[in-house]
Amino acid sequence: MAEIIDGKAFAARVRAQVAEGVVALAERGIVPGLAVVLVGEDPASQVYVRSKGKLTIEVGMRSFEHRLPETTSEAELLNLIGKLNADPAVNGILVQLPLPDHLKSDMVINAIDPAKDVDGFHISNVGLLATGQKAMVPCTPLGCLMMLRDHLGSLAGLEAVVLGRSNIVGKPMAQLLLGDSCTVTVAHSRTRDLQQVCRRADILVAAVGRPQMVPGDWIKPGATVIDVGINRVVQEGGTRLVGDVDFDSAAAVAGAITPVPGGVGPMTIACLLANTLTATCRAHDLPEPQGLTA
Repeated sequence: MAEIIDGKAFAARVRAQVAEGVVALAERGIVPGLAVVLVGEDPASQVYVRSKGKLTIEVGMRSFEHRLPETTSEAELLNLIGKLNADPAVNGILVQLPLPDHLKSDMVINAIDPAKDVDGFHISNVGLLATGQKAMVPCTPLGCLMMLRDHLGSLAGLEAVVLGRSNIVGKPMAQLLLGDSCTVTVAHSRTRDLQQVCRRADILVAAVGRPQMVPGDWIKPGATVIDVGINRVVQEGGTRLVGDVDFDSAAAVAGAITPVPGGVGPMTIACLLANTLTATCRAHDLPEPQGLTA
């Protein structure tokens, strides 16, 4: 039976480390600030923003929430981002996605100062990551990398398969694994012999958004499985969250696996706070926190 990688406990350790870093900055008179912008009334986004605000305050940072109506214009949103870019009290800026249909996500994200882009989605940070330079790294892939390093130690030489090619998880995850000297394959719905590709993996990162798509017989015995999927499925009159991996059959084969919920999810917000701490240190030319960056 696979070892369970407890993302909830790991995220708590990361937040504690971030809080220590915030205390050290406070001794220099510096308090990191995270600004979160929410446009519209999307229920899931509202939950995320509440959680982010609560945890930001818990680690000792300033939390700035900007809730804008669904009808907010592009000009109004870009004006707010411009003000946050110029505000020295704000070290990290996150615009909660998805945005209403009339707003262009790419334009909005690329309006954020890359040094304050704690989501790591700005095209400058994407390019820096792809070329192995210092970047703000997307939170979910960074959390996955932290858990892999913690569980496996050195990743050098391991065969990694990233199932999914999104800009938010799949592509940056592949770049991070390459940076740690893995042999990386990016697979997706059009990949031929997908089962056989997955079965080669010492590390399998599943990020396709299809509930329980990966069964146990796709897993190499002893592999480490990171399940990024969060899918709500109807079951026995109610709903429950499942990953992209069929947990029960995969856990019987894998060496280690993240559960859903309680795996990658908690790490995403923890890494958002870690990125905000990193951005603050960089803004003041101070040493970056150890173990919290790629």
